[in-house]
Amino acid sequence: MMSYLRKLFHKRLGWLAGAVLVTLGAGAAMFENMPVADAAGGGLNASQAYRSGLPFLGALPSLAGATTWLNSPPLDTAQLRGKVVLVDFWTYSCINCIRTLPHVRAWAEKYRDQGLVVIGVHTPEFSFEKDTANIEKAIARFKIDYPIAVDTEHRVWDTFHNNVWPAFYIADAQGQIRAHFVGEGNYDKTEKIIQSLLAEAGKHDAMGALTTPQASGEQAAPDIAHLRSGETYVGYEQASNFVSRSGLKRDVAYEYSISDPGLNEWSLGGNWTVGAERTSLNRAGGSIAYRFTARDLHLVLGPSADGTPVRFQVRIDGHAPGENHGSDTDPAGNGIVTQTRLYQLVRQSGVVKEHVFEIRFLDPGVGAFAFTFG
Repeated sequence: MMSYLRKLFHKRLGWLAGAVLVTLGAGAAMFENMPVADAAGGGLNASQAYRSGLPFLGALPSLAGATTWLNSPPLDTAQLRGKVVLVDFWTYSCINCIRTLPHVRAWAEKYRDQGLVVIGVHTPEFSFEKDTANIEKAIARFKIDYPIAVDTEHRVWDTFHNNVWPAFYIADAQGQIRAHFVGEGNYDKTEKIIQSLLAEAGKHDAMGALTTPQASGEQAAPDIAHLRSGETYVGYEQASNFVSRSGLKRDVAYEYSISDPGLNEWSLGGNWTVGAERTSLNRAGGSIAYRFTARDLHLVLGPSADGTPVRFQVRIDGHAPGENHGSDTDPAGNGIVTQTRLYQLVRQSGVVKEHVFEIRFLDPGVGAFAFTFG
């Protein structure tokens, strides 16, 4: 969290103990004023003009800055009038964004026919996230069918004055933003706001039971109680906690020797070139070690520059992970990097303890970007 506060702009937002709801202090009043269904009819009288009590935070900004659209033709604010709109700023390798997706997908499916339009604004952090082909692969992998505005140049991001991933902006049927969430969590509150704005638009039957999506792999909620490790970048532009007798060498091939890392420190072994955001392996057999405390360990990885897959083996305290393997490895610790994306390499199945993670690459060319945990 402190690293986030130091690097607020253009940064992912780590888990908050309940996401921030920006509604000028009026969010709680909205829930207190929600009508209760009458005992006889079980719903609101159709003649009642429902008001949520949410504040008005300004007009929904334009989406015209998107470079292209996926899953939909381009949408503008005029077309969206009459619809409740959830705008979700995300980027596909961000673990905080990935863990919101089960909820966003569930809301898009449940409330689509009642007038909700979900728009994912994909604004990249890393250079590889600007590649539309990579975004399309992520959309397919995450089974996203709602519209995606590809915001390669950060123009939509800037129009919204957004500064963090993930972020939700919820607008009513009149095109006015009524709530703004940042970070993970508070999914029930978000869904109740969606329901209330649909009710304001006359869709009283939207009120009711909330969704309970199931999530697995990297999309599962984090184990906050045991999370002692935080996002760590491997490229020198934002690298921290690197340990090596030789130090980190920028933009040159160098033969590193693995050091014994302390908690939340990492080290390289083998011949690597550390770039601004990508650290690339020059010869087979290179490794990365990290001492961590968390249920889950993820690493954003990419194949060689020409797309050749890279095989790897994971060890935890020098042993195969067994039942503690992640969704992208087998119990023996074997896996393969085929796309540039986030890979879940460890999921502790029992008591969460401090461990030394090491990944060794059997082929050259892999690129490493950032560790995240859950």
